[in-house]
Amino acid sequence: MSRLKILALLPLAVALSGCNYVVLAPAGDIAAQQRDLVIISTVLMLLIVVPVMALTVLFAWRYRQSNIAARYEPEWDHSTKLELVIWSAPLLIIVCLGALTWMGTHLLDPYRNIGRINAQRAVDQARAPLEVDVVALDWKWLFIYPDYGIATVNDLAAPVDRPINFHITASSVMNSFYIPALAGQIYAMPGMETSLHAVINHAGTYKGFSANYSGAGFSGMHFAFHGLDDKGFDDWIAQAKSAGGSLGRAEYLELEKPSQNEPVRRWGTVDADLYRLILNMCVETGKMCQSEMMAIDAKGGLGHEGLNNTLPLAYDKYARRGTALGPEPVFVAGTCTPDAPQGQTTAAVKAPVDTTPLVGAGLKRPTFTPLKSSSFFLGQRPKSDS
Repeated sequence: MSRLKILALLPLAVALSGCNYVVLAPAGDIAAQQRDLVIISTVLMLLIVVPVMALTVLFAWRYRQSNIAARYEPEWDHSTKLELVIWSAPLLIIVCLGALTWMGTHLLDPYRNIGRINAQRAVDQARAPLEVDVVALDWKWLFIYPDYGIATVNDLAAPVDRPINFHITASSVMNSFYIPALAGQIYAMPGMETSLHAVINHAGTYKGFSANYSGAGFSGMHFAFHGLDDKGFDDWIAQAKSAGGSLGRAEYLELEKPSQNEPVRRWGTVDADLYRLILNMCVETGKMCQSEMMAIDAKGGLGHEGLNNTLPLAYDKYARRGTALGPEPVFVAGTCTPDAPQGQTTAAVKAPVDTTPLVGAGLKRPTFTPLKSSSFFLGQRPKSDS
């Protein structure tokens, strides 16, 4: 670390000597580069702040009332040299900060694949990155390792010096996935996927948590992140597999229900399609997936019938969000083509139907597949009720 960085860190180290200042001493290369941005930006701004504070004291002392030796120039109003210093110095600093921010915004983009393990070592392209699917639940974290077929709650591990690709979503409300020692925070939102690429450079156990308030159990929504060597990571995977159990749709729906201060849990096998179903908000059997709904919309939509195509979770609807959607879940029972007037043709819509009863509703629910044809009359646009 350069002398400039050490000098910049000294006041903070003294002030935070009783705290865990992991942001200033991270264990991952991405977080280390982010720390450098903070330090360099702070030093650049101090180039103006410190002289201004010093000159304030100097002027107050030099031109105090009792100092009769100070020059008295009531008619003075301009100095070209002074104007150049006053305006050029901040301008140069703003230019430097702007360039630094622009480069950092692109080079440290969380969606960008990392290009190095650390400052002295590039990424080994022959070694596949570790893929981790992250789901923010109420109020716990679910981690799925698709390449290893395991899942854990509130326990995360990765090998040292191996790139990590996080795919992040949420089950209900927005949270923020944050491991200060590894990289910056990334939001987790239902029905959306965000990404984070990072690498851990030093073995150890680090704290991860949600950095966005999300309700009553927020304070207990944290987890341990383990940076392990290759053997230690293999042992961790083997331990998770030996835990047994399978995380499928039914198990996930129970896990998804709000709970606080959840202990570490592991599953030896996991449904390979579970993360996709969570992301598309269709884990319940028979519920239309978001991707399917988007495909229907892209083909023209379901018209007014589609307005009622909702199937909220019972516990989520009644216990936490009120009854704004009505007392009973409603949905589109099927799509069909009305009889065409004489001389016109229709394009039929066919969708396989899943007759599994809805949970708590006692109704039959069709499963839709992306449409390949439109349910509207060909050559005639349906009339709107409005």
